[in-house]
Amino acid sequence: MNEITAAITAVGTYVPEDILTNKMLEEMVDTNDEWIFSRTGIRERRILKDPNLGTSFLAIKAAQDLIDKSGIDPKEIDLVILATVSPDLPVAATAVYVATQIGATNAFAYDLQAACSGFLYGMSTAAAYIESGKYKKIVVIGADKMSSIIDYTDRTTCIIFGDGAGAALFEPNYEGFGIQDELLRSDGIGREALKIEAGGSLMPPSEITVAKKLHYVTQDGKTVFKFAVSNMADISEQIMKRNDLTSADVDWLVAHQANKRIVGATASRMKLEDEKVLMNIERYGNTTSATLPLLLGDFEKQFKKGDNLIFATFGGGFTWGSIYLKWAYNS
Repeated sequence: MNEITAAITAVGTYVPEDILTNKMLEEMVDTNDEWIFSRTGIRERRILKDPNLGTSFLAIKAAQDLIDKSGIDPKEIDLVILATVSPDLPVAATAVYVATQIGATNAFAYDLQAACSGFLYGMSTAAAYIESGKYKKIVVIGADKMSSIIDYTDRTTCIIFGDGAGAALFEPNYEGFGIQDELLRSDGIGREALKIEAGGSLMPPSEITVAKKLHYVTQDGKTVFKFAVSNMADISEQIMKRNDLTSADVDWLVAHQANKRIVGATASRMKLEDEKVLMNIERYGNTTSATLPLLLGDFEKQFKKGDNLIFATFGGGFTWGSIYLKWAYNS
């Protein structure tokens, strides 16, 4: 028997209908469309406005899209991993509820939190389960309702983030397609640079934490940008060298959509032409855990069996990494 690799065999996506444009943000904070777009590459982002719907709604929609497109029986799913920084509840894993709602009643499920690197870490986890031979069908979902943890009076963060979800089905492959290699990293030096200060065991919710808006995302933009540019570019270059890949060998860069300039710096280090760099940040902003699977969904029809994809990401913590994957099917 050939070696087992974990291949993506289907993808699904979902974004809310409501759009928050840069022009609309001009009415909310001191900013403007030209300033936002020139620095981030973002023109609009999707927002899940219904206060009665959480991240689970987004995740269920993306997973259902995957199920509908692939024709898979949900009862055949062995595991559901939900990467998110905005779970429905602090306790009671959102993934468990999602699995039940999509009919994956034979699966076990759990949440995974690695900020913007969550989906990439989830890919690695799914691959390990598949390669062990114990499980055959694993759904990894990246979903975040970032609007629930953003202060829309803070112009440094509200211009960046949006809501959305994407899902990928991982199955065993015996032809050499799927995940070939990975490099995952983290460094606690980033703990103070990008965080939600209150709501955890160090600072439980109180009237003071709510009044001081400590339950929203805050970031030191310059520090995060500096670390993201260097580390995403470095790790992507490293995985190419380790696998003897030249820029001509790489068909697509699937990079976390945090900032157009960060993605550009990574592509430049890899010596990739612009047409190989997948971008949808202009329409969605930074959807945190959802950016990578949303890229897969948006560009799936362009992928061909055997294409070499390099995934790259950077997130709070700090967390970052790169995965080299061979695409397993023609859409």
